[in-house]
Amino acid sequence: MHYLLMYELTDDYLERRAEHRSAHLALAWAAAGRGELLLAGAIAEPVDNALLLFQGDSPAAAEAFARADPYVLAGLVKSWRVRPWQTVVGEYAANPVR
Repeated sequence: MHYLLMYELTDDYLERRAEHRSAHLALAWAAAGRGELLLAGAIAEPVDNALLLFQGDSPAAAEAFARADPYVLAGLVKSWRVRPWQTVVGEYAANPVR
């Protein structure tokens, strides 16, 4: 199953992220190394949201990531939520439908 962790970023996110970016990326690459996090990044123009794609049997890994994320802890994320994503097309679709 896939889960989207969705961040709503603060207006000054780009100005404030440098201090926390290394720790955030270390957390993200560790989750990727465990096979939990597949893709992640900010939505550009404007940079006001970010999406992180997780896979697993439950949303637990995505929720734990958000609770530990230096960006969240430092207040760079106004709000976050995790939603199941019913992927049906593509090589990595969790529930392929043809």
